Parts: sequence; C-alpha cells; structure tokens
Amino acid sequence: MMPAAPPLLHARCTACWIVAGIAVLVVASFSTLDLKWAALLSADAAARMGRFLAELASPSTDPEFLLRVALASAETLAMSALGTLLAVAGGLALALPASRSPDGHQSLARGPTRLLLNVLRSVPELAWAALLLIAAGLGPLSGTLALAFHTTGVLGRLFAEAIENTPREPADALRVQGVPGGRVFLYATLPAVLPQILSYTLYRWENNIRAAAVLGVVGAGGLGQMLAFHMGLFQMSETGSVLVAMLLLVALVDLLSYVARRMMMR
Repeated sequence: MMPAAPPLLHARCTACWIVAGIAVLVVASFSTLDLKWAALLSADAAARMGRFLAELASPSTDPEFLLRVALASAETLAMSALGTLLAVAGGLALALPASRSPDGHQSLARGPTRLLLNVLRSVPELAWAALLLIAAGLGPLSGTLALAFHTTGVLGRLFAEAIENTPREPADALRVQGVPGGRVFLYATLPAVLPQILSYTLYRWENNIRAAAVLGVVGAGGLGQMLAFHMGLFQMSETGSVLVAMLLLVALVDLLSYVARRMMMR
C-alpha cells in the first residue's frame, strides 16, 4: 500500500509551506525592483564597460606612485591586524559573561552582554568609522577602531558559543579537586576552544583586510582612501594599480591563513 500523504499541518508539510512561502516572497520581490535588463545587456552598455575595463587593465607603473601604494598597503594591513587583535581581546572578555557556566546556569550579566554584542556587530564598519571620524578625525585610527568594535561583536558571539559547546568532563575533573575557576578555564576550557578561537580569528582577519580597504573610502586611510581619490578624479590607471594592490594583499592574507591552519592541524 502506498503511504498516505502527510496532513497539511504535519511538521514536514509545514516546512514545505515555509519553503514555498519564501519562494513566493523572492519571486514577488523582483516585481518591486526596477530591473532594466535591456539597458544592462545592450551593446552600448557593453561598449562602455569594455572601455572602462580596458583603462583599468593598464595600471600605472610610476615608481613614485607605486611607493605610495606600497605604504598605503602596509597601512591597510596594519589597520586590519591591529583591529583584529583588539577585537580578539574584547571578544574574549565579553564571551565569558555572555556564555553559560559549565553547570548550565546563566549569570545575570549574560543578557546585557549578549545585547552589547548584538549592538556591536549590528552596526556596520562604515557606520562605526563615520561616528569615530567625528571624534578621532581622519586617518587610520578611526578605521582601526571601527574594525575593532564591529569584529568584537562578531568574535564575542562566536567565542561564547564555542565556550558553551566545550565538553564539561575535563573542567569537572579539575573542579572536583578544588581547582579555582580561573585555573579551570585556563587549563581545561581554553585549550579545548583554542583551535576554534584561532580559526575564527584568522577568518575575521581575512574579512577585515577587505573591510579596511573599504573604510578608506570615508577617510580612514589606507588603500581605500587612495581608491576613492583616484576614482573620483577618473584616473583609471592609478585606480587599476590600487586594485591590484588590494588583490595581492588579500591573496597574501589568505595564504598566511592557509599556512596557519595547516600548522594547527598537525
């Protein structure tokens, strides 16, 4: 006998209705957008895009300009590295009160700390940079702090979940012997979550490299500031050189992250 179809309000059927509703919303969203596919796919648009790409494909090789690009690349790399390190420190400090204790109880500070982490990561880096530019002025300091604030919210949430999912047995074994809570965290919990902490940190560093390049657009220094300046003047050769530097910088950080992960897996 063929199995009977699940009723309309069955759990599996409910999931199907949810998926179908999401699909309907996605299709309906296209009707609210003014998508000019004809203009995008026209021959005139293709010709203009071709001219634009041809200008970008001939980057400037002026030694003086390349030196400035190298200095801006170092500034962008420093912004991302320092911002990530500050975020790791802040994320760890907030992850402890934001996570449940090993016995499953929640501290009174868990709710407010979680709310703070939500606020930090909900505000994008560009918004943080715009706010900090008022206080710290133009330059890499504003960009570094903007990366640190936003990334603290992201890493704090990830670190808290990693701590909550840590096996309790090693910590319980030390706790029954009268070891203080601080040492229990250092000798049992931290070694268990350290690989995840390093993995999350490297991943966010890769993201912060890209974000640091974008933050320069609002005056936070680095490659982004050069990109905004030369694009605003329609200097496509110089813009192409800055884009090449961004690509090389991202590739370098990706390579460093890959090597670090391979070393952790040994």
